Amino acid sequence: MSNSRAAAVLTTPDLTEALRAIRTLLDIADLHHAEVDFEAVIHSPEVLARIHHVLPDLEWWASAGKEHGSSEAGDDPAACLPVRVNDWCNPLDVAEPFIAALGPSPAAIRWDLNAWPEVPEAGLEYISQKYAYLTLALNSRDIYQDEPSNDHTVYVHVPSEDHTAHIEWLADRVGGRYTGRLEISPL
Repeated sequence: MSNSRAAAVLTTPDLTEALRAIRTLLDIADLHHAEVDFEAVIHSPEVLARIHHVLPDLEWWASAGKEHGSSEAGDDPAACLPVRVNDWCNPLDVAEPFIAALGPSPAAIRWDLNAWPEVPEAGLEYISQKYAYLTLALNSRDIYQDEPSNDHTVYVHVPSEDHTAHIEWLADRVGGRYTGRLEISPL
């Protein structure tokens, strides 16, 4: 198992701005075999129903622990709210419908990229799929949904703190800036 470093490059209360930044970064990334993963905490039956419409085979468990309900046990998620949900290896076109279904729920949407391509004119090396990710912390200040907020943070992932130039270059592309805030992201 490896760890990437998730670097916050844009925090905004405007979801449209956050999605614009994500689209810009996806346009830069190598998307060959890319996929998207979801993690969220759902508190309301309405949001749960919308999420199930987008991802009908969603894996979930009660926030209080699996012993209080889970998809694995065949329990009714609406009876176990709040629930944590995970769904992995989705096609990229599922991301925005998932985001639209979430409403105010905290979530992390992670795009697993093939690479951050090299940018020779900026002196940036190729970053392989092992470390090339992009995360949107929705209604949360962190990638783990531990700091709920009314804004959204875009993170670019790199192998280590030594890739500051790459982080700053990507931040510049979206009108953000790297503040030095890094989170270790187990992959």
